[in-house]
Amino acid sequence: MTDEMKKQETMDDFAQEIDASFNNFRDADMEIWDKLVQMKEDKEAFEVTVEGIVKGGAIAYVEGIRAFIPVSKLSLEYVKDPEDYLKKTLTVRVFEVDESENRLILSARELLKEKADAEKQAKQNRIQVGSVMEGTVESLQTYGAFIDLGDGISGLVHVSQISQKRIKSPKAVLSIGDKVTVKVIKNEDGKLSLSMKALMEVPEEKEEENIDYDLPQAEELTTSLGSLFKNMKLDK
Repeated sequence: MTDEMKKQETMDDFAQEIDASFNNFRDADMEIWDKLVQMKEDKEAFEVTVEGIVKGGAIAYVEGIRAFIPVSKLSLEYVKDPEDYLKKTLTVRVFEVDESENRLILSARELLKEKADAEKQAKQNRIQVGSVMEGTVESLQTYGAFIDLGDGISGLVHVSQISQKRIKSPKAVLSIGDKVTVKVIKNEDGKLSLSMKALMEVPEEKEEENIDYDLPQAEELTTSLGSLFKNMKLDK
């Protein structure tokens, strides 16, 4: 074998190794994207560290893939300065994934909202039927008034539960911003039913108690009357 043939063989072997390495890298890369797609479908939560801040959001990496977190997905609240999130660890989900566009978008907002909703529901579940609470009228509808009870909790006073008198509309007696006292009459399926009327009702008058009187026997009655007339002097 000539030196030229050996040289050619070496170059061919080198090219094959490069192709094999590229194919292995591409296969591994495809597996990562497939994994990201599955994570999105499963709504899997995981942690990432914010490695950079760019216009409109933050940059993080998942399995070596560059991901973008829009500023609107960083928090439940308005984010004034995204730089505050640099190097912070966030719990996120895959919000959008597209291998062909090399596009991976993450979000922390959905998880934060679910956590806030769960905490709110737990607080509401602790409210007992019969509780009397203070609140503020937050909105008026044709069918009733929604009352803000604080801690993100609100309930509905149906129009029939606003007043003892029959009213056609809650606006007849209430205005947005009014402070009211309400009674919880139902707490089911994540909804609070309230009543103002229940606190206005006058307790029904109690029936007069039946008193047992000991009546004298006929003989006793005759004797008592005889004694009474005996001591009486009749004028002639």
